[in-house]
Amino acid sequence: MKPKKIVSLIASATEILCALGCKKQLVGRSHECDFPPSVGLLPACTEPRLEVQETNAEIDPQVKNLLEQALSVYWVNTVQLKTLRPDLIVTQSQCEVCAVSLNDLEHALEDWLGARPRLLALQTNRLADLWSDITRLAEVLEMPERGRELVAGLRGRVQHVQDVSRRITSRPRVAFIEWIDPLMAGGNWMPELIEMAGGIDVLGTAGEHAPRISWETLCQADPEVVVIAPCGFSIERICSEMQHLTSKDEWDRLQATRAGRVYLADGNQYFNRPGPRLAESLEILAEMLHPRVFNFGHCGNGWLPCPPASR
Repeated sequence: MKPKKIVSLIASATEILCALGCKKQLVGRSHECDFPPSVGLLPACTEPRLEVQETNAEIDPQVKNLLEQALSVYWVNTVQLKTLRPDLIVTQSQCEVCAVSLNDLEHALEDWLGARPRLLALQTNRLADLWSDITRLAEVLEMPERGRELVAGLRGRVQHVQDVSRRITSRPRVAFIEWIDPLMAGGNWMPELIEMAGGIDVLGTAGEHAPRISWETLCQADPEVVVIAPCGFSIERICSEMQHLTSKDEWDRLQATRAGRVYLADGNQYFNRPGPRLAESLEILAEMLHPRVFNFGHCGNGWLPCPPASR
């Protein structure tokens, strides 16, 4: 039976649902779902158990402490879910830190009375998984053709960038920083996007979670380009924490720093959400790596050059 009322507990799924034309069927969201902006009017069905406005360095031990206690990073508002009575709840099974997991949700629905909603967990580890997740969600919504159309459009945009970048002979070595303190590099789909945009990822591995790295590792890699896009952080918030990087003596010795090729990107809206806007994320990367070749108009919105450090 086609779902009539949907709750999405992950921002990327909310974006997929809206791209499929199902915004009117959404009756609830996660606390992180904010695009398109109109979904902010829907009731939130989750809350974080940690202080999300703290710095990178302060958030990391909070997450560790919760996981060590076998506690979820998020709290599911079961009262709100029961009030909304959705037919379908969409979550994820990719990362315990990224959003409410399938286990969290199953536990929250243990005492659900009456017909339980269908649960669908998305799991994007690589770009191909995104196409599969969109297709699978569209099938559950009984609109497979719309799913195929959406995937075809996104793949076409990705293929365009890839086709152009293949003709570029100079491929800069890139370090993608997904967390500032402690340092973490981009994983999963990020190394793929960097390659498609015409770069060489020097820290991450496609399909694997973001690895923790040391300053020694970063210095040894000595990237020509550094992209800083912490998970869940806007550009303004990144700017407020750049001193964790710029205060290090090693920072000024990196090729990327000396060449002025350090860029800040909105990790909250783009790179860290495995949804339709990964196409924009790829375009942003292409603009950063090859500004004389690509200009999609994202500079100043999705990314900007890192301002000079003040010491």
